[in-house]
Formats: sequence, C-alpha cells, structure tokens
Amino acid sequence: MPKRSLRARFLAERKSLSQEQRDQLSKQVQQKFLRSELLAEVKVLALYSAIHNEVLTEAVAGWALEVGKMVAYPRVAGENLEFVEIASLDNLVPGSFGVPEPLTGNRIAPAFLDLVVVPGVVFDRTGHRLGYGRGYYDRILDECRPDCAKVGFAYQFQVVDSMPVIEEHDRTLSMLMTEHETLNFTAC
Repeated sequence: MPKRSLRARFLAERKSLSQEQRDQLSKQVQQKFLRSELLAEVKVLALYSAIHNEVLTEAVAGWALEVGKMVAYPRVAGENLEFVEIASLDNLVPGSFGVPEPLTGNRIAPAFLDLVVVPGVVFDRTGHRLGYGRGYYDRILDECRPDCAKVGFAYQFQVVDSMPVIEEHDRTLSMLMTEHETLNFTAC
C-alpha cells in the first residue's frame, strides 16, 4: 500500500476514536511511559502537542514540570522544527497548522535533548514511522545526539508489521509505546 493510502487509512481510523476513547487510551500510554525507567536520567524532555486524536502528552508534561525537568515543545520555523522551553502548558498557543506551540521561550538545541516523544500516523515493528509527510521530525531527529531516546506514542491499531517504503531520510525510533505493548528498537 502506498504511503499516501496508508496515511489516509490510519488518519481516518484515528479520527473515528471518540474523545472518551482517546482520553482513556492516552492515559494508559502516558502512565506506562511515566512508570518506565526512561525518565530517570532525563533532564531535558521534548514533547509534542497532540492533534487529530493523537496520543495526548499533557500528563507527561505536567509531571515533568512538577519534578523540575526542562520541557520543550516544537515550533515550526520555516521548513524546520525548533524546540522551545515552556514553564507551563499555558505557554502553548495555536501556531502553524493550528498546532499548539510555544510563542516565546528559550530555544533548546536538539543536541541538548535527552528524550524526544515523537508523534506519528503509522509505526512499524522495526522502529519506522510515517508522519504527515512534511519530514519535520525526520530532520530534527537527525540533529539529536545518538544517545537521545526517540520514543513514539501510538495506539495499538497504529502499529503495522512493516512500512511499504522506507526512504533514506526516514529516521528510526528507539522505542514505541502503545496501550498494550512497548517495542524497544535500540538493539536493532
């Protein structure tokens, strides 16, 4: 199945989730993430603002801010993303494509990120992801340190065995978390 068809199919399926289903499944993914050992050494955490029924990240942000971790959210800057530190979720305002993003704040260079939570439309069992097709995350993940954890958040139905096409610019994740499983790709 071509990427465009795959993307359309999974966006439609995700869109069909009720708000109650999205909230419940998101809560399960976030709680699993917060219980994991991933966050023990993390000082600088990058999250995303959920759109189109993506897995939410607000519980993770709230916890991280409460315990004193630096939290950054992406902001579109031309053809790229930049991560900007926030002090509160109230710092997020509708920006490019209607996605909540920081209006102001300190830019955090990707080299300083310890962990990036990555959104996507479809994920496979080898660490590849399919986003919205603009390549924002592939480009910014390229700039992260090799030891920066790249963790995808998804619903179980978004996981496929393999992507139809993997291109040279596609970046792989370190880990994928759904409400049912955690896939670790660091050994791959």
